[in-house]
Amino acid sequence: EGNPYTWWVGKANEKHYYWGGSGPGIQKCACGIERNCTDPKYYCNCDADYKQWRKDSGMLSYKEHLPVSQVVVGDLDRPGSEAKVSVGPVRCQGDRNYWNAASFVTSSSYLHFSTFQGETSADISFYFKTSASDGVFLENLGNTDFIKLELKSATEVSFSFDVGNGPVEIVVRSPNPLNDDQWHRVNAERNVKQASLQVDQLPLEVRKAPTEGHTRLELYSQLYVGAAGGQRGFLGCIRSLRMNGVTLDLEERAKVTPGVKPGCSGHCTSYGMYCANGGKCVEKYNGYSCDCSKTAYDGPFCIKDVGAFFEEGMWLRYNFHSPGTSMKDLVSRTLLSSADPEITAPDLSLNKEELSFSFSTTKSPCVLLYVSSYTPDFMAVLVNPTGNLQIRYNLGGTKEPYNIDIDHRNMANGQPHTVNVTRNGRDIVLQLDHYPPTSYSLPATSDIQFNSPKALFLGKVIEIGKIDQDIYKYNTPGFTGCLSRVQFNQIAPLKAALRPTNASSHVHIQGELVESNCGASPLTIPPMSAATDPWHLDSGKVALIADFPYNGQAIGDGVNRNSAIIGGVIAVVIFTILCTLVFLIRYMFRHKGTYHTNEAKGAESAESADAAIMNNDPNFTETIDESKKEWLI
Repeated sequence: EGNPYTWWVGKANEKHYYWGGSGPGIQKCACGIERNCTDPKYYCNCDADYKQWRKDSGMLSYKEHLPVSQVVVGDLDRPGSEAKVSVGPVRCQGDRNYWNAASFVTSSSYLHFSTFQGETSADISFYFKTSASDGVFLENLGNTDFIKLELKSATEVSFSFDVGNGPVEIVVRSPNPLNDDQWHRVNAERNVKQASLQVDQLPLEVRKAPTEGHTRLELYSQLYVGAAGGQRGFLGCIRSLRMNGVTLDLEERAKVTPGVKPGCSGHCTSYGMYCANGGKCVEKYNGYSCDCSKTAYDGPFCIKDVGAFFEEGMWLRYNFHSPGTSMKDLVSRTLLSSADPEITAPDLSLNKEELSFSFSTTKSPCVLLYVSSYTPDFMAVLVNPTGNLQIRYNLGGTKEPYNIDIDHRNMANGQPHTVNVTRNGRDIVLQLDHYPPTSYSLPATSDIQFNSPKALFLGKVIEIGKIDQDIYKYNTPGFTGCLSRVQFNQIAPLKAALRPTNASSHVHIQGELVESNCGASPLTIPPMSAATDPWHLDSGKVALIADFPYNGQAIGDGVNRNSAIIGGVIAVVIFTILCTLVFLIRYMFRHKGTYHTNEAKGAESAESADAAIMNNDPNFTETIDESKKEWLI
């Protein structure tokens, strides 16, 4: 009922809940598969919760998930609860041909080999992995005979042939999709008595051969692996292709074949580094894509900022605990990084946080970000009345919250600023914009656990219960400006609000959230100073212009001077426009009286315009004779 307390982390930093002797997707140990666990109600010996030591062990042999990088064991906070873990070495063995593979990157690409000699018996086996829903694995043709293996749909593999008695087709249907980008094994056999097809460990499908009729498979064409005869070919990887005990060298043939690549390392090996900001590279057989779901960024390479403009009084709340989700599941799925072996779901607390975002504002004081809890613990990022940034932690154990004040810069200057805060236990590292990171440390008496996190607020804190007095003051009227790429551990609240994701149900917004990147990247060019800015007006002039009367009241001398200047500028503009119009009118009328044409000489005495041209050009008659067809057309 929910996530297990214990898991191991393998390749691609993914959690796995199966153990030695079991297999992927099966949350059991070896005893659960063999049905001989200490307590038959459970699927692992260690789940029995006996006072005596119990043991679960076995080999983890699913290569795509190896090696094991860490093991996380929970449920140890009870008296007398202990665990011992050992991880053995990684050992690699096997036939090199087992990994002889080729990648088919277009639906029209194929490899060809000599005709398959399988007149009376055929034994074909191979592994494949794909994200496509259909495609031909291989085919060999005769005059009327043929043999073919194909992926008919995401859940169906077909083995079909004809030895002269009419087409025969065997189909294996899988309860789970086969286009899950995982390796699947296909084994097809045919002899004079029967034919069979098996996929992975699914039940074997068998078809008896007719007692009378043809038995020899007569083929003449080449063996095509991939597309053939205009059919949609296979997109993905095929390896260890064996035909009647002979392994075909797919890699060598792929080296000289367009549209097919040797091996199956994929594009992420070469281009995965282009998935920025924590984006995960996802293999595709004509390229790759970046999964940005666990980041605060968007776009094909996870580099597009997701941000919004906050009007005064607007706020956003991201609830860590949503209806129908247990606190244990919440912590394990959202707040905790899967790469953190020290924190387990039952702890309901954080030993570390990673916070990053950017913002821009011209108003202070204000609350940029606040993380509340079901206890007095909180974390806040504020802009104080002087425009300086302040990080505030209250984890218990101290009379007052621990404050980090950045007083060397005014952050309420309208420019975008980037903030990165990382806490690991008592150690805090803060980086502001492109300045070097600065290290801080919580007081020795302070707790290092952020207990029972509840919600994250942006722009304003609307929370039940007692709130820190300074934060309460900064809460009115609220943040006005831009926030962008906000990420707290694995949570991206702005992205959850602006992009439809599974986390969108956790978000509540007061006001209208308008997407904007105005708080994105820090400016590299400083603004012009008042002395060098030709459009700069000092505050006195601005105030006078802003107070320009509109209700007939008396105007002071200062305003009269400004009004005179404005009137003079308007008069000069009008005068310039009038002068330009006069010049244009004179120019047009002057040329109207001296308009010249290029009429032929003799036009006055000619009967028509055509006659004038003919009289003037002695070659015209010859031209008409030579090009009469064109002239008539």
